[in-house]
Amino acid sequence: MNKEINNQNLSKFKSDLQQTAQNEVLKNAVNNLGVKKVAQQFSDSHLDDTFSLELETGSVSNQKRSGRCWLFSTLTNLRTEFAKEYKVKDFELSQNYLSFYDRLEKANFFFKNVIETAHLPKTDRKVALVFQYANDDGGQWQYSANLVKKYGVVPSYVMPETYNSENTSEFSSVISTFLRKKGIELRSLIANKANDEEISNFIAENMSEVYRICVYAFGEPVQNFDLMIRDDDKKIIEEKNLTPKSFFEKYFDMNLDDYVSIMNTSQEGKEFNKTYTIETQGNIVGMTDEKFLNKPIERLKELAIKQMQAGETVWFGNDVGAQSLRKEGVLAGELFNYDAVFDIDTNMNKANRLDTREGEVSHAMVLTGVNIDNEKPTKWKVENSWGEKVGNKGYFVMDDKWFEEFVYEVVINKKYLTDEEIEQFNEEPIVLPGWDAMA
Repeated sequence: MNKEINNQNLSKFKSDLQQTAQNEVLKNAVNNLGVKKVAQQFSDSHLDDTFSLELETGSVSNQKRSGRCWLFSTLTNLRTEFAKEYKVKDFELSQNYLSFYDRLEKANFFFKNVIETAHLPKTDRKVALVFQYANDDGGQWQYSANLVKKYGVVPSYVMPETYNSENTSEFSSVISTFLRKKGIELRSLIANKANDEEISNFIAENMSEVYRICVYAFGEPVQNFDLMIRDDDKKIIEEKNLTPKSFFEKYFDMNLDDYVSIMNTSQEGKEFNKTYTIETQGNIVGMTDEKFLNKPIERLKELAIKQMQAGETVWFGNDVGAQSLRKEGVLAGELFNYDAVFDIDTNMNKANRLDTREGEVSHAMVLTGVNIDNEKPTKWKVENSWGEKVGNKGYFVMDDKWFEEFVYEVVINKKYLTDEEIEQFNEEPIVLPGWDAMA
């Protein structure tokens, strides 16, 4: 039917509805209980919190009302390493410290994108995307790696969270509005044939303003600090006059350059064993761009297990809103059966979900355990960053079906890849547009 809905159509719809006796029962159930409650078919008998491989971790962090899951997950990996090495179980690094520099660097990256797209009309899709995401708190694994390499890290007590770091929408609105206005002015300068010095001065002047705005919102980052923490044996770890970079270099063994992003998508045009990057995306001018090696989902599982078997947690990107129970901390591939409720067919494969934006890479978390039965994973332990009031004190349980359907990326040390896979990763990446589903 490709015409307007008329009374004849409505009469037919109503007649069709009345043909099935249980429609009245289902209508009452859905009306009173809601779609998800009626559709839930999950039994948690196979998703208890016992795993054959489980890494020792501490209390979960809480990103509050912010989109910094990618940063929290990276710092979770780092603090887990620190806790293991120095016996400080619930040690936490400052997310706010890196959040400050992330927003500052993203402003500079925005100006770079404005310059590179200044020859295009404002109506161009790429230009629209650059201005749409002028400055927000979303990100990827490589964003956090870039930040740590450039700025180091500090303990949470050195630069604690502020209202704005935990509730980012107000700040994001102000800084984005400011940058959009300055972006339009920059495009006008370029259109009027401004020279390189004039453009450079314009950006420097406005970046100083961005710095001031960030200080108001997040506080000013420290240049030096004193380390003083008590380990689990009540012994004090103390060192004076550290810089954030010297602290990272001295107290953390993780070489962030050793880690690569392995993604999984079977979308048309995205071949396995090829590398990809996303145009206009990034957070620091002059640092490493995000790069993905596309592999079958079984390979992502194998690599994640290898890394955990070696005692190291795994950063992973996923679609946390799909087939999940937030309060209970359950991620199950067949948690809700909407088709049975409405007598419809909504089944789509992973590629089609991404193509239609039914699926998206919406969240990052950390794998901290897995249960293996007959050499196959059956369920996974997940450390989230939503605080201790969800799941089992913040930890989720994910069944293997959910991994297959809704996990899109794992970050893996290159030493677990084959020589062939390393060669594949080192190839020149295929550039995807900024609006790609994997962005």
